[in-house]
Amino acid sequence: MELQVTNSPFSQEQAELLNRLIPTLTEHQRIWLTGYIAGLQGPAQVQLSVPAGIPVHSDSTTPVQAPAASKEVTVLFGSQTGNSDGLAKKLSKKLEGLGFEVTVSSMGNFKTANLKKIENLLIVVSTQGEGEPPDNAIPFYEFLHSKRAPKLESLRYSVLGLGDTSYEFFCQTGKDFDKRLEELGGKRLADRVDCDVDFEESAQAWMSQVAEALGQGAAGQTTAVSASSEGVTVQESEYSRSHPFHAEVLENLNLNGRGSDRETRHIEISLEGSNLQYEPGDSLGIYPENHPQLVAELITAMGWNPDELVPVNKNGEQKPLQEALLRHYEITVLTKPLLTQVAELTSNSGLTKLLAAGHEQELRSYLAGRDLLDLVTDYSLQGAPAREFVALLRKIPARLYSIASSLKANPDEVHVTVRTVRYENHGRNRYGVCSVQLAERIQPGDSLPVFIQHNPNFKLPDNPDTPVIMIGPGTGVAPFRAFLGEREETGASGKTWLFYGDQHFSTDFLYQVEWQRWLKDGVLTRMDVAFSRDTDKKVYVQHRMLEKSKELYQWLQEGAALYVCGDEKKMAHDVHAALATILEQEGGLSPEEAAVYLTDLQQQKRYQRDVY
Repeated sequence: MELQVTNSPFSQEQAELLNRLIPTLTEHQRIWLTGYIAGLQGPAQVQLSVPAGIPVHSDSTTPVQAPAASKEVTVLFGSQTGNSDGLAKKLSKKLEGLGFEVTVSSMGNFKTANLKKIENLLIVVSTQGEGEPPDNAIPFYEFLHSKRAPKLESLRYSVLGLGDTSYEFFCQTGKDFDKRLEELGGKRLADRVDCDVDFEESAQAWMSQVAEALGQGAAGQTTAVSASSEGVTVQESEYSRSHPFHAEVLENLNLNGRGSDRETRHIEISLEGSNLQYEPGDSLGIYPENHPQLVAELITAMGWNPDELVPVNKNGEQKPLQEALLRHYEITVLTKPLLTQVAELTSNSGLTKLLAAGHEQELRSYLAGRDLLDLVTDYSLQGAPAREFVALLRKIPARLYSIASSLKANPDEVHVTVRTVRYENHGRNRYGVCSVQLAERIQPGDSLPVFIQHNPNFKLPDNPDTPVIMIGPGTGVAPFRAFLGEREETGASGKTWLFYGDQHFSTDFLYQVEWQRWLKDGVLTRMDVAFSRDTDKKVYVQHRMLEKSKELYQWLQEGAALYVCGDEKKMAHDVHAALATILEQEGGLSPEEAAVYLTDLQQQKRYQRDVY
């Protein structure tokens, strides 16, 4: 809105200056300026000193009030792989740059007795499996949903949920927190935002909404924001999820022996020149390409021109359709939101019926194991315009793999262990997008776009004397190769025990020579293995744990840290149940006491899981 001299206390010249300045200000500049003016009303005058290099935009016109530097905000995160943790820290930096006093905490470390004292609460939380909270969020989640949760009439809050729309219970944990805080009397600072796997833009938008709402709530305060705080930004590596490093592949080996019906690739990648750093327990993100054959079949089925230019991002960049489908868009997973948008675009009556109320089970069944080619052939979608159709697709998400190397032992390198996925379903051969690319189309000398995904929730103990128990069947053993490589380099003296399993000893014993060397050298104290197809009765790692229950319980009593990596849906649950059984048998605990014991281990960071 333009300032009119007739209804303002400003001269014509002042009004013209303001009308030229205000529309050009960024959100942070407007907040700073309002705080500066508020500061002039206080007992001390504040000297204006705008830092050099402040970016100027012309699309922001809505003024917001300045937050007070003394205003307190609590940011709680629940994170399994580190995404929520990272976003919580970014949010903290943003708010601190606007003058807020911010406390950031994992939900697992938060003292629930302090909840009643909080006025501004921001929650960043992911969802695991079938709508479950991440491990470090469970105690806080259960407290908040219990009868012990206090009334929170003075609380202002907002929730950012992270999830994946290909799962039925998308962002369910975030939704649960949002609903429960409202039930307890809290008032929303900003509406909840649910983020898909490509979460950066949505998360940034939520952060801006929260900052603006907090600023408006602090109106009337006289504490000005420091001018220097405008320049505060989150310091990130040059290469990140949004700006991956194109890394050279040094080695690509099949770890399985001849005759195995499995293929597991050991990939060694150079990080030279990237300055990327990682620790054991972190993951490597790889941006994959779709299978060229699937892309070609999809283009043919739709009757599209592979050379037609289509958008690949919101900035208007365009690429030929074939390249866009190969490198930019996800075409192997169907989600309900995608089907809804396709139904609206094509007015397809069959899709509309599938999405209608009362067909939930049919929809759930259809989404499982089908891809975009199935959709366009099953519902005869040929002829839909390419530009409009691909605009409905989400970006191809990065694949995260537990790092299988120690940077201390392998400077400027990162190793990953990837099991190749191939199967037949609904009459067609299917491929794991990244695993088959690595197995079939990546050779030493080729490059891959990669980034480091830090995971503070899966880390070796600070004390090198702490005993360590590692449970990792199949490719779940990857981070424990990194753990032992690190402990060898640092000379850690604590005992180590590895439980490992796969199908056959002769063909599927991943990294066998390395385990044997570490056993000989004392880096690995003991190892128990379970090869499920070598005996009449299938034996898994949880069975070996139960066989060694007395010793395992003794290690826990000695303060051992326990780590589990691998399949979340079955293995991790079976291992957890085995641990509870061991506590009951060897420790004389009731089922309820065993559950509390395991929860306490998690809160002490002595029971950590990297499950997927």
